[in-house]
Amino acid sequence: MARITGETAIRGARLLMLTLIVVLAYFVWTVRLFTMQGLEAAAYQRQSRTISSNVTTIAAQRGEIFDRHAALPMVINADSFAVDLTPAEIPRGHYDTVAARLATFLGIAKRDIDNKVPVRLRNSYTQVEIRGNVPFAVVADIAENINDLPGVSWRSKPVRSYVETGSIAHVVGYVGDITREELKVMYNKKRYTSNSIVGKTGIEKQYDDLLQGEPGREIRTVDVRGRVIDDAPVVEPPQMGKNLVLTIDMRIQKLAEQTLGDRVGAAVVLRPADGEVLAMVSYPYYNQNIFNNDDSTAQYNRLVTGENNPLLNRVVNAVYPPASTFKTIMATALLAEKAIPPEKKIECNGHIDYGGRRFNCHNKWGHGWLDMKNSLGQSCDVYFWVTGRDNLGVDRISSYAKEFGFGQPLGIDLPAQSDGFVPTAQWKERRYHSIWLGGDTMNMSIGQGYTLVTPMHLANMVAMVVNGGKIYRPHLLKEVRDPATNEVLEEVKPQVLHETNIDEAVWREVREQLRYVITDGTPQYPMYNRNVKLAGKTGTAEVAGAKKDHWHSWMVAYGPYDAPVEEQLVVVVLVEAVNEWEWWAPYATNIIFQGIFQNQTYDEALTALGFRYLAAPRARQE
Repeated sequence: MARITGETAIRGARLLMLTLIVVLAYFVWTVRLFTMQGLEAAAYQRQSRTISSNVTTIAAQRGEIFDRHAALPMVINADSFAVDLTPAEIPRGHYDTVAARLATFLGIAKRDIDNKVPVRLRNSYTQVEIRGNVPFAVVADIAENINDLPGVSWRSKPVRSYVETGSIAHVVGYVGDITREELKVMYNKKRYTSNSIVGKTGIEKQYDDLLQGEPGREIRTVDVRGRVIDDAPVVEPPQMGKNLVLTIDMRIQKLAEQTLGDRVGAAVVLRPADGEVLAMVSYPYYNQNIFNNDDSTAQYNRLVTGENNPLLNRVVNAVYPPASTFKTIMATALLAEKAIPPEKKIECNGHIDYGGRRFNCHNKWGHGWLDMKNSLGQSCDVYFWVTGRDNLGVDRISSYAKEFGFGQPLGIDLPAQSDGFVPTAQWKERRYHSIWLGGDTMNMSIGQGYTLVTPMHLANMVAMVVNGGKIYRPHLLKEVRDPATNEVLEEVKPQVLHETNIDEAVWREVREQLRYVITDGTPQYPMYNRNVKLAGKTGTAEVAGAKKDHWHSWMVAYGPYDAPVEEQLVVVVLVEAVNEWEWWAPYATNIIFQGIFQNQTYDEALTALGFRYLAAPRARQE
């Protein structure tokens, strides 16, 4: 009896344990089911959509780029197509036939298709882009023969079209396929993918994030092999990038371009009152539309190895000795430091013997006795050699050069720019293990030696004089606009880049001296203008390694001299020493001012100034 009772108790305990296990398991599964269907439902739905959906990115059109008048775009998006191939949709054994036919339509070799669709991908339902920038006529031919081209499809893929070409190429830049290195940097930005088109240089690169827009998506349901199993895709349309309005005035840009001609060099027109760049010309230049071609890589390589480097923007990326334009800073420093009375005269007999070396003035016969104003007007080297060496010294000269922005970033909104260079005694000792000599100071005083600047640095130098001690950050972007409504979303405001506390009386004296340079100095004939009063300074830089009788020719100027600052413009022209020697920089500067303020073309300005005889026909680069 006791044994039966014990066995019954054990069975009861086991039944109870089993019941508890079942109840607990039921409870756990109930909780899990509730969690999956309720709390985690959204996550599983997203995962389900990902697994069963094929998402295709729809590229957004880049924003358009306008000049300051915002009338007609300089850069647009031209209609074009991309042709794709879905390998698994080609019947087994027919790949070679289809690929060969498609290659014929596209005008490419079959091996080009084979390289993009290797054997390991030929059972894939993933679309592979075979060629972009395909014209409509080719797509139409493919459509007519689509029964013989299974797996082939096409889609709209606009390409960048540069309406305005020529020297504006260095400002606007160009676009190209994103590289692996670029994608690594931009990967965290949602809009960039391995198929993105990005800016490579110029404004296209500087403001790529604004121009890009937001890509759209086309979502289709597919099976595990990637085959589409629905006929109605979900489309999220792309949003076009922002439109950009630049400070560039295309009338002035073309005027400056024609005036420089095919001379290797640069020209820039700047509004000193706010830093707006109205023209930026660098020759030689290139046509950005060549990068839309299939041989864009070969075209790029030709430009890189081309004579005089057409890809180089000489206005902001190339550096040169400032030559006698630097005497503008010397005059400012001498006046501000009260280092020498401006009326005190120094004799120039054509040379100075110093440190066992003879320094020859550009006037070998000598200028005679000259005060500061006439020394600047005649660009007398002897006067500035003496005052630089004996009255200022290297430390003060370097300090004033840096106050004018030399040797420092330009701050302009372009992705690449040079800082230039201002030497010091300490730098020479570290660099060459040699002490700074009086002869070094003399060279520096006339803009030779180690000092290097870009044409934009010199434009800023003149702006400092015009503004009475202030330089505004030069900039190319004027406004950001909505592509649909044309509403101004952002307007660029002037920003001070450099500012000094030099007394206004000093600036007034320097401006008067620069005016005297034009009326009574060396460039009085090429810079004579009855319509626009001008002020400025010439410069002729010796270049190591240049051919005999070849020099860099500079002209820096502003005008109208008698107008309010808000109406004045700064013009800087450089003609490099690689050209056959001609004193073209001052002539070109005068033509640009005449064309701007008299609303004349290059030919009209040339005739009005009496320079027609100088304009011999010259070959132009296309």
